Amino acid sequence: MVGRLFAASKPAPALACVAILAICATLWAHAAHAAGDLASYLPKVAPGDFFSGADRFGPPQGGPPIVPVYRGEQLQGFVYLNSDFANAIGYSGKPIRLLVGIDPTGVIAGLKLVEHKEPIVLVGIPEKRILEAVNKLVGVDMGSVARGSTPAPQVDIVSGATVTVLVIGDSIVRSATRLIKSGRLGTQGNAATSATPQATKAIDSGKNEVRDWQSLVGDGSVRRLFLSVADINKAFENTGNAAAVAHPEEGDPDDTFIDLYVADVAVPTIGRSLLGDEGFNRLAGRLKPGQQALVVAGSGRYSFKGAAYVRGGIFDRIELIQETNSVRFRDRDHTRLGSLAAEGTPDFPEIALFTVPPELALDPTEPWVLQLLVQRVVGARDKALVTFDVGYTLPDIYVKREAPPTQPAQATPATSSAPAAAEAREVGTPPAASDEEPLWMRIWRGNTVKIGFTMMALGALTLIFFFQNILVRRPALYVWGRRAYLLFILVWLGWYANAQLSVVNVLTFTNSLLTGFSWEYFLSAPLIFVLWASIAAGLLFWGRGPFCGWLCPFGALQELLNNVAQALKVPQYRVPWGLHERLWPIKYIIFLGLFGMSLYSTAFAEQLAEVEPFKTSIILKFAREWPFVVYALTLLAVGLFVERFFCRYLCPLGAALAIPGRIRMFEWLRRWPECGSPCQRCANECPVQAIHPEGHINVNECIYCMHCQELYFDDHRCPHMIQVRLKREKRQALSSSSMRTGGKGPATVITAGGKPVGAPPVDAITPPAT
Repeated sequence: MVGRLFAASKPAPALACVAILAICATLWAHAAHAAGDLASYLPKVAPGDFFSGADRFGPPQGGPPIVPVYRGEQLQGFVYLNSDFANAIGYSGKPIRLLVGIDPTGVIAGLKLVEHKEPIVLVGIPEKRILEAVNKLVGVDMGSVARGSTPAPQVDIVSGATVTVLVIGDSIVRSATRLIKSGRLGTQGNAATSATPQATKAIDSGKNEVRDWQSLVGDGSVRRLFLSVADINKAFENTGNAAAVAHPEEGDPDDTFIDLYVADVAVPTIGRSLLGDEGFNRLAGRLKPGQQALVVAGSGRYSFKGAAYVRGGIFDRIELIQETNSVRFRDRDHTRLGSLAAEGTPDFPEIALFTVPPELALDPTEPWVLQLLVQRVVGARDKALVTFDVGYTLPDIYVKREAPPTQPAQATPATSSAPAAAEAREVGTPPAASDEEPLWMRIWRGNTVKIGFTMMALGALTLIFFFQNILVRRPALYVWGRRAYLLFILVWLGWYANAQLSVVNVLTFTNSLLTGFSWEYFLSAPLIFVLWASIAAGLLFWGRGPFCGWLCPFGALQELLNNVAQALKVPQYRVPWGLHERLWPIKYIIFLGLFGMSLYSTAFAEQLAEVEPFKTSIILKFAREWPFVVYALTLLAVGLFVERFFCRYLCPLGAALAIPGRIRMFEWLRRWPECGSPCQRCANECPVQAIHPEGHINVNECIYCMHCQELYFDDHRCPHMIQVRLKREKRQALSSSSMRTGGKGPATVITAGGKPVGAPPVDAITPPAT
């Protein structure tokens, strides 16, 4: 077929070469995929890594394959590769492969990380920390998760490696539940449920009497969770976390840590009792059919609200869970209440009314759980976590049951076999065909506020660029506005949101084109995706300037530190132009070296990319091994004397952006004919020496700081504008009434041409030297 295509189209030799390269890349990708199968990883592990006392693996079974593990002749469980059952694309754009041991009842028995290309783990965060986070899934009964009787477990987040940990935990949980649902574990007992129709349950809207607090608490209409200081300290001791135990909650052991109450106020009796008739009617008018609402009230030293909902709009200390579905409330779901209407209600410092989001179709007639997350700070960057459940089951007095219509008995076999067949088909389909919500969508939903702030920052920068002439005409506003923007980028986008772009992103994108492109990887880091999309658009308008000059947190750190150095009179050195020109190519050489190495080994190229100090100074905030810290601090120290030293000569990402930046379609930076000949002021004052002595701006090196544009309009510093101002002032002086009347003397005679008799021509006036 390829031959026929070549014969029919008769492509040029260049196109033929491209086609051959594409075919080779495809074959390479298929070979790489084939190598990443279960059998190739088994020699790297031992049976005892998953099951104590196990001594051998059996032959692979079925597809996707699972391998039985034996101790003697006794079956202990099975081992499978997570990526065979669920998507596991990590931050690197490549699968994170784990061997998962699971016993016949569905309990996770062991995990072994066998392959990954995660740059943050290869160099930066120790792999041990990642494994400690995901090893908390060992011992979890995934059978109950697959049946829907317990919620899906969550892994602890590791700061700086959020995407990596989330992907690993998500792939383990989803792969295990799919395997269990397939019925291939042997003793799972995946029997079909009875086809006999069950009675339907619904809230009895006819019951809407008003009751007091004690009766509501007494029959379970309002559920309570009480935790003392001693209870909390004991819970952290049970986790085995030595750092958490070393930081106990202080105070009397019997003191109240939290006294928490929760109720479903969409139920008429409970809602009217706690909210009052007027409050309940307002709530009922807001709720959609079937939508529920909860009242959560608490007292004690621990707040169930916390402060995250103020910073990010999400209540991260409570989570509503029903079966395998869960949701965290956001600020838009929340209404603050001052008090409750039921007679005898205690005084609560915190009362919140939450409407359940539509994505969780909460069935009020079935049990659900409000999970409380208790955090304990154990270090500068680490927290220990324990959870407590407030189980809620609606009392039967509020529920009415209706018998369903009788169905023909012959329909039972077909009905009961359909789910089993669907589950069997599910395991054989790719993860993308699953009805489950992709992980990247959950990540985007959980980062709505961060994405919003980033979009606002990008919108502000776009306005700055489009209306730059208005801004630079006001030097003080320009200077302090730029410094404020850079400070925001450094503190919020860099240190807080960890959205520092890197040449690793470029290498990963290029490699993904060769080995199988997947949007899911790029979408798993929403801020990085948004920034890259905006930079790609910015390259068409302004080249590399928007990122290098405005959106790079490390670049902002360099410039702000240099501003402080200049304010403290630290001497500034300008590199001689001849040397400066010869230092420019270094960053291009570094980038090309990294790019070439990435074609051979992406992992090794990502290690070499540590020439960028971004990870040390921005992502890990200098909490790293001393050689990396010394290297980053050395570059920053040099930048105190030579502004943006790293950006000018060493940054491979700047080089990578400069190459496509040549295709920009507009020229926004203005120049006068005198620029460069004879005037050299802009060239001498350019912070990165991007202006040639001849006067033209090198767009490959320009960071679009707009300093030259500030000078362009300044009629006290730009020689051209000074001439224009002096001529304007002279014309104004000559046209003034005093000049026309000559003071008290006779009026000046005006000729028909409009020029005063005897006055020298304006063009002949020589302005004073500048």
